[in-house]
Amino acid sequence: MTTRTGAITGMPSGDDGERDERGGRTVRHRVRHFTVHHDGVTIPVSRGGRGRPLVLCPGLNSTQADLHELTGLLRRDHDVVTFDLRGHGLASAADRYSFDAFLSDLGAVLAEPGCLGLPSAPVLVGYSLGADLAVHHASEHPDTVAGLVLIDGANPLPEPFITAVDLAGFRTMAEDLATGQEAERIRGTARQVSLTAQDIHGLNLEMDVIRSGLLDRYRKIDCPISMVMSSAIAGDSGEGRAPRHNRLWRAGVERLVREQPHISTSWLDADHRLVFTHAPEVAELILSHTTGSAGRPVELAGERTDADDR
Repeated sequence: MTTRTGAITGMPSGDDGERDERGGRTVRHRVRHFTVHHDGVTIPVSRGGRGRPLVLCPGLNSTQADLHELTGLLRRDHDVVTFDLRGHGLASAADRYSFDAFLSDLGAVLAEPGCLGLPSAPVLVGYSLGADLAVHHASEHPDTVAGLVLIDGANPLPEPFITAVDLAGFRTMAEDLATGQEAERIRGTARQVSLTAQDIHGLNLEMDVIRSGLLDRYRKIDCPISMVMSSAIAGDSGEGRAPRHNRLWRAGVERLVREQPHISTSWLDADHRLVFTHAPEVAELILSHTTGSAGRPVELAGERTDADDR
């Protein structure tokens, strides 16, 4: 296992709160900012909101800044902790980028409950790679997690997502992502990502291997689990490899629910960018699972929940 050490120090914030328009009045949530130091990297952490503790873990190539809209919506009903993975956003770059290294980042943040002052075990909400990190952490530390909400990730695929036919396309996608981040890196913004195209491609291949063994991880978890999944992770094109990837994505979830029928699953008519393009709907689905007060999930064209299959 990765050795986890950390120290947390206060940092002044440029903006110590967020406005929440509710019921005709403005509620301002105080947001505090910290840093966690471990494994040679510095991880920025933000905490704000009210209610049940919730830790939001971003995915590969996404940052706290990217998830700002979703975070603000969740802070209306939760005490939300967010952070940047190594090489992302305001976190420092690292000499290695691997699943275990990112898992150690999540562990380091969660190992600071005294400094963060969480009153109880948090719900972990993970997006994409962050969902896989949440499942692995919960399987290793089951008593420290109150529940999981997994957004378009942690899918125990029945076969590799990336085959030999897909390699060239995924290399091109990784190159495009790295190139698109160049301007953010030059400016040093909160949305920058330091990973190279080779780093991104290597992680995508590693995730295929990790997801092949995810069912064993789920068997070790006894807290409530909910999933919010995109119906078209690869887009809605009927050509090329997109139909195969979309079918495989659904097949992985169906495989999981057959073995673990207690897992609640909601499908949004969206692609993998659902946390950015459908933040209000994703937030309401999360809240329906974590607070029990959001009522029936927002219905979108093509949305299905596990209840529709009964």
